[in-house]
Formats: sequence, structure tokens, C-alpha cells
Amino acid sequence: MTRSHRTGGHRGRHRTTSTLLVTALALGGALTADPASAAPRPGAAATTMAAAASSFRLADIPMKDGVVLKADVFTPAAGTPGADRQGRYPVVVQPASWGQNDLEYIAQGKQLAAAGYVAVTYTVRGFWFSGGEIDVSGPTDVADVSSVIDWALAHTPADPQRIGMVGLSLGGGLTLMGAAFDPRVKAVAALSGWGDLADSLYSGQTRHLEAAALLAAIQAPTGRKSPEFARILADLFADRDLPEVVKWAQTRSPATYVDRINAHGTAVFLASAWSDSIFNPSQITAFYQQLTGPKRLELRPGDHATQELTSLLGLDNKTWASARSWLDQHLKGTEGTGDQGQPVQLEVRPTGAHEGYASWQAVSSRTDRLRLGGPNLLGTGALGGTAGTGWQTSVVGGTDSGADGGVAELSGALDQVAALPPTVVVPLLPRSAGAVWQSAPYPAEQQIRGGARLHTTVTASASQGTVFAYLYDVNALGVGKLISHAPQSWSDKEPGRAFPLDVSLFSTAYDLPAGHRLALVLDTKDPMYGGLTPPGSSVTFSSSPADPSELVLPLR
Repeated sequence: MTRSHRTGGHRGRHRTTSTLLVTALALGGALTADPASAAPRPGAAATTMAAAASSFRLADIPMKDGVVLKADVFTPAAGTPGADRQGRYPVVVQPASWGQNDLEYIAQGKQLAAAGYVAVTYTVRGFWFSGGEIDVSGPTDVADVSSVIDWALAHTPADPQRIGMVGLSLGGGLTLMGAAFDPRVKAVAALSGWGDLADSLYSGQTRHLEAAALLAAIQAPTGRKSPEFARILADLFADRDLPEVVKWAQTRSPATYVDRINAHGTAVFLASAWSDSIFNPSQITAFYQQLTGPKRLELRPGDHATQELTSLLGLDNKTWASARSWLDQHLKGTEGTGDQGQPVQLEVRPTGAHEGYASWQAVSSRTDRLRLGGPNLLGTGALGGTAGTGWQTSVVGGTDSGADGGVAELSGALDQVAALPPTVVVPLLPRSAGAVWQSAPYPAEQQIRGGARLHTTVTASASQGTVFAYLYDVNALGVGKLISHAPQSWSDKEPGRAFPLDVSLFSTAYDLPAGHRLALVLDTKDPMYGGLTPPGSSVTFSSSPADPSELVLPLR
């Protein structure tokens, strides 16, 4: 079947409704779900007693410009282990995620206080009952982080030498920006956050419109756009003044300030999902590699914020457990509550196997260069093997072949819970809309680790356009499950003149079973993105002995 995850117009309404439910569920989970129901740890009985006695209060935190942020504060009960000689505890500041409020992390606040942390969660300016307008981790939001820390040190038993931050989505981006601009922050855990916001919104010089539309829909019921953010969003949707959009996003990207984070020596924990449709995993792996201080990276199947969802209900959650362990290690000096192991931890698709590596560079140990061959009578080219050069194949531009990246939030979640990523029947894909290459069945399992790279030559009838590359795991029946994909756009090219095109597919960890094939599909339209290929134009792919088309596959 094709486009198996598209569900029509109810998607935006469902996601907007779900964001309102998350806070209620988090509150209910905190009141009904006991964190101690997870695997018992030493001192669990004492922790449970501390949780019962820890204090909770709502707070109004004034900012330097007079804006007041709504917050909640959990304080450990007297006698809870973890205090210094002055009775001060490590403090964890938690900015709420996009469209959420300070009650989002109430379950985590309860757990943190029971474990000997002061926990301060706040609603980011511009959302719910906090004042001001949405700044999207800009200068005002970053200044707010420091003001919240100042307030916590003045109004709670918080230790100024043991300050940490945890955040999800927008909160994750803010924790990293806080680490860059406030040297008091010693450790952060960024969950489903971003390292490079520009790459998240505009990777491959292609607008990620479905992701942007989803963020706008979540913001609408509870947020107040600043004039600047409203203009940037309008420009992104209208394909207008994109250099300014990119510049705006870069000023809100932790990668822009990574030298500051490294100079501060902040301990950075990053967790993301292989199919994150908002903040793609490649920008996180790139950011991770730039860090020089204590760091850890965990990647699992799922979509944006789906792998952390059960933690918002107060339930046992692997990602949150790792974040807690990171805080324990770097704010308390303990070994934490979990096994830290190697700093790079991967959960492999679709098997769920776990792997640890000393670095991201060690994830792949070799590459396989697969030549793209010319189309046969059925319109399918060979991928690898004896594929030759001296061929060309054309598609009608601006036409959806049925191959696509899925639906934001939904497709990655289905991959997480049911190992069901976006799926196509490869033999049925119309070759007029998509060019297809397929390998022979592999006699042994292929362990794909990292980001595949495509190189080809393009000749287009229009001066601008977009190519979408999809890599599939194809079984004996021709059913292909999406392994990875990515867009790549071009502009200002001379019509009819060939030019080289390189596409870097998003990072993944995927085990292709023995007996299965790899398929590469190239087309020019995907509903997730704002492509540039004019409908009805021609896009031709070719390969020559001097410049062969090939797919470089990273393998373990």
C-alpha cells in the first residue's frame, strides 16, 4: 500500500487536542502513579516517605522586563539525603515544552524532590498564563533562564554550585541555550530538543512545512506570537525572505554557541528519536560531535517527544531514567540510578537491540558504495552489484510517487510501538513520478549505522527544484518499509544543463534482514515538505563513467 500513514484533515485537530491532554494526564499521573512502581532501588522506602513529605507550591517569578512567569516548585522534605552542610540541595530547572505549562513536569518534580533535588518548572513566556510573547529560545527566553535560576537561589534551598536543567522539545532547546549563556549550569538533559534549529526547519535547503504547521497548531490555543515570530512563520510558509528565516533560526541554535558550552564544561545529555519529524536526528548527532565536555547521546525509535511520553504520566521511562542518572552523576557525584555504559547508546530498528559506542564516529566501521544502474524494462535500476553507467532516467516534476516521509508525529510513533514506518509496495510505484533502484537480496543481515549519502547528476527543465530520496527495506513480496529519507533542493540552475546533486539522508540504526533488498526511490514531491519542483517539469537523473551515481551506505 502507499501513503499508509496519511489520515487526512483530522491530524491537526488530533495533535492540538493531545497537547491539551498532556498536562492533565501529567497531573493525574503525578497524583496516581507512584514512581517507586518501577524496579526497586536501594533506599526506595525512604524515597517514598520523602515524596510524601516534600512540599509543592505554585509561584510567580518576575523577569527583568517585568514579565511574570508561572512556575511550580518542589522542595525536598527536611532530612532528605542530598543536602550540603548548609541544608542546600541541587536544583533542576525545567522549562515547559512548546504549548505546555508548568504542570507538565509535575510527575518529574515529585520524583526529583523525593530524590533530594529542588525542582522548579516554569511556563515559558508567551504561553498559557505566563506573560510576554513567544520568543522561541531567543535572547529574551535565554535571559529568562538565568532569571529563574536567580529566583530559585533566592527563594528555595538551592545550592548555587549544583544547578542543572532538564527540558523536552522547546524546553530541551532552552536547556542547551541556558548551558551556553549561564556558566552556573553544570549539567543539562535535552530531550527531543534541537542543536541546530535552522537545519531542523530548512535541512537540504527545503522547508519542513508539515512540522512548522504542527508547531503553529499547537501554539495557537495557548500561545501569543510576537510580531517577529509571526513574520518569520509567515515567511517560512510563503517561501519568502528565507535567508532572514535561517538567520533568525541560527541565533536560536545551541550549535551556534557550542564553543561557550565547551568553555563552561557543562555536562550535556542528549536524547532523540530516529524518526523525529520536528528536529531531525542528523542535526543532533552533528551537534553531539561538536561537544568536548562530558556528554552522552541516546537515540531510540519514535517521533518527536513520543519516547518520553510515559514519563509525563509518572511512569517508568528509559529516557527519563537516563536523564535522572545523568543529573545524579554530575550534580550529586554518584553513579546515578542507571547504567551509563558507553556514551553513545542506540536502540536499533526494527529489532530493538541495544548498542553502545565510545563515539558517534565509531557507530559505523565501513561503507559500501552501491552504484546506481540504468532502468530495466520495468523501470527499475540495479542498486549495487554490476550496475553500470552511461544511462539516464526521467520523472515528471512536482508529482507525488506515493513514496514519502510519512506524517509528522504519527509515523515515527507507529514505528516506535509497532515497528511500522511509512510503507510502500515498490513494484507499484509509478516510474513516471519516481525513479527506483533495487538491490539483489542480501544473503546476510546488513547493519546500517549512520547517514547514507547519495550522489547523482540531475538535468532539469526548470531552474529550481527538489529531490526527495527514500531508502527502503524491501521483503520478498515487494513491500518496502522506510529506513531513512531526506530532501535536497536547488535553485538558480541553468535549465537543461546537468549538475551534480548530493543528498545526505537522516541518520539511523537499522538492521536489514537476510533475504531482503534495499530500494532507493527518488521523486520530487512530499507532503511533509515545501518542494520547489514546478508541476509538469522534467527532472532527469544520469550517470557517467567520469561521475557515477552511487549510494554510500554506512555499515557496522
